[in-house]
This record gives sequence, structure tokens and C-alpha cells, in this order.
Amino acid sequence: DHDDACYAHADEDDPKNAGGHIIWVAIADVAAYVTSGSALDREARKRGNSTYFPDRVVPMLPDRLSGDLCSLHEGVPRACIAVRMQITAHGELVGHSFHRGLMRSPASLNYEEVQAAINGVPNARTEPLLGPVLKPLYAAYSALVKARHARQPLELNLPEREIVLDKDGTVRSVSFKDRLDAHRLIEEFMVLANVAAAETLIAKRAPQLFRVHEEPSPEKLDALRETASAAGLTLAKGQVLKTRHLNALLNAAADTDEAELVNISTLRSMTQAYYGVENFGHFGLALSKYAHFTSPIRRYADLIVHRALVTSHGWGKDGLDPAEVDKLEQTATHISDTERRSMMAERDTTDRYLAAFLSERVGNEFTGRINGIARFGAFVKLDETGADGLVPVRSLGREFFHFDGDANTLKGSDSGLIIAIGQQVTVRLTEATP
Repeated sequence: DHDDACYAHADEDDPKNAGGHIIWVAIADVAAYVTSGSALDREARKRGNSTYFPDRVVPMLPDRLSGDLCSLHEGVPRACIAVRMQITAHGELVGHSFHRGLMRSPASLNYEEVQAAINGVPNARTEPLLGPVLKPLYAAYSALVKARHARQPLELNLPEREIVLDKDGTVRSVSFKDRLDAHRLIEEFMVLANVAAAETLIAKRAPQLFRVHEEPSPEKLDALRETASAAGLTLAKGQVLKTRHLNALLNAAADTDEAELVNISTLRSMTQAYYGVENFGHFGLALSKYAHFTSPIRRYADLIVHRALVTSHGWGKDGLDPAEVDKLEQTATHISDTERRSMMAERDTTDRYLAAFLSERVGNEFTGRINGIARFGAFVKLDETGADGLVPVRSLGREFFHFDGDANTLKGSDSGLIIAIGQQVTVRLTEATP
């Protein structure tokens, strides 16, 4: 995914910003190619976003754009919309400006080689860039980390699965992706650019789409408190909930047997993020202004934001047209729906691949953790692959098991055995149906 490029250097122009940094984030100028009302635009809006499967991508836009003209390839001039951001030594955003132009990337590097270079093992590509480019990027990132700690966005620890396929489509391996500082650096730069886009369009009173994530409902928070209490932990009550309160709970659970349970339960307590024309802030990121700007090649919301920037800056006729503004609310609802559709399809596909992978291991025993209880049985997430399976209540023994929906437990009528969320278990695989 090469629709963004980053550059940073020390802020030497502003004597009032000692220790500060200038960060540039350039994003492929998709609006220059996909204009309002065109055939490309109608299809992009219909799809809403790209969808990612282990074996392929179903793109929002044709490969000629997504893989070429709107990909910031090394050494090739490319149209872009760039934001110049000024941050303090503590990572606070104190100034920003947007620009439309051409850029040429001197290097298209992957996360692993960048991280290796910073860790003292540069290769032929990264060695000449280490001093002038990579170290200043990490210096700016260090400042943003300070701001992140002060802001306290939600810090869930849920490793992402990676399914590796052979050429014939069979699953070779299932593992959990490494999270490097190089990944986090890009994420922090993208978040900052998204904030700058939202602030700019608000200041210009321009129509736009916000990325909205509202706070959890009282009912879901009560359920989370019960889970925390069962794990011997507490989530404060009687105050306005902030992400820092949830982080305190997650930190208390870290390195305990209940860590995964508390992380999953916290995730389940969250509302689903959506796109909207009204700004209700982003609870999870602890940000009051947020819009998606950084991925217009794979999200239609970002393309709308790019067009809004074009119009509000007077950069050309390929911005938001009045007909598009009139249906922004309808567009927001539609692309929120397409995003959920993609997430469900991606989850279903992953489950099928995992079932195919495990179908050759029927009869084997695995360790896992109970992550759901129902009247008809217990759900178990396997440690090795993250696959979810059901243990039917009829297979638990000859006794009757009482289901307690409030406590989320199954209790044996004769033995008194209690089966609850978070328990570590060993299971035998009896069936896997891709």
C-alpha cells in the first residue's frame, strides 16, 4: 500500500518551537483522477472501500490507479495532496497547511527494513537514508508518542492474525503479525494528518465526512464492569468515562490469565465507528476532531475529504460538486454499511481458511481460552491460531448444565463445575468444516 509518503525534519524556522519538528505527509491525489459523477466515481461509491482477503484484494478502484498512477512509486513523479504539520517537542500539533502538487519518492521501503536500520542493521537501500531521513522520522515519532501518552487513546492488545497461503491456495501457516515501531510511526503520522484535515475543513466551514466513534452505552459498560469484577478487577463507576479509565483496566489485566478476556470484553463494549456529517468526535482515539484523509485509494470517505480540501482551497474544478454535497448524509450511511459488509466478509473468509487449515488436524488437542458462553455451549478461542470453536453443552458430560445469562456461566447440576469466560482449557478438535 503505497498511497502515502512521509518526511520529517527538525523545526529550525520557528525559534519559539525549540525541539519541535516539521512532518510532511503526502497522499496520492485520487481526486485528480476520479471526478464527481464519473463512471469511476459511481463504482467507487458503490463499493465504498477496498476489501482485503488472504488471497486477494477486491479494490475500490481499478489497478491502473490503485497499483500505478495513485501509488507513490519510487523515483516517479506523482500527483499528491500533502500536509505540512508543525509539532512541539511534546508532540502537540500547533500548525498545519495543505498543498496540492507533484512529488517524487526517493525510496519505497518496507516496515521491516526500516526498523532493522533503526535497530543498527541497515541494508544497501536504508544506509544512505539513515541519518538524513529515517532518524528524523523517528525523532518526530518520539514526540508524538509523548502526546499519545498524554492523550491516552484506547490501548487494546489484540494481536492480528496472518494467514499465509501456498500457490495452490492451501493454508501454509497461521501466525500473529509482529507490531514494530515502524508500523506505529506510520499510524501516528496518519492520525495526525487526519486531525489536520478535519481541523482545516472545520475552520473553512466546508462540508465534510467525519469519522465518528461514540462512547460506549451504559448497558455495555455495566457488562464490562461485571466481567472485570469476575476477574478481580474494577472499572470505576459514577464518573464520565474516558479512555484512560479503560486503559487503567487493561493495564491492571496485563500479564494475567484474564488479559485476553478483558481486552476482548473491552472491544465488545465499544460502539461501532461510522461516517457522519456531524462531528461527535472519536472516543477510541480520544480526539475531538477526526476525518479520514490518508487512504483515498481504498476508502471513499477519504476521497470525499480530498474533494472538500480541493474546493475549500480553490485548487480546481475536481472538488466536491453541489449535487454531491446534497447527498453527503446518504453517502455517509452507505459507506458505513459497505465497511461493515467488508469486515463481515473478511471475518468469514478468515474463519473458512482457519477451518480448512484445522480440518487436517481433527483429533488433535489444543489449548485455548473460553471467550463466550451460551445456553447451548461454550465458545473457545485457540491459542495457536486464534480460531474460534464451539464446545456443545451435550459434550460436557452427562449432567445437566444450568445457563446463567447474567453471570455468563454454565454450572453443572451434579458436580457444581462452573464454566466461565476467560478460563484456560484444553480441547479436542472433533470437526472442522470449511
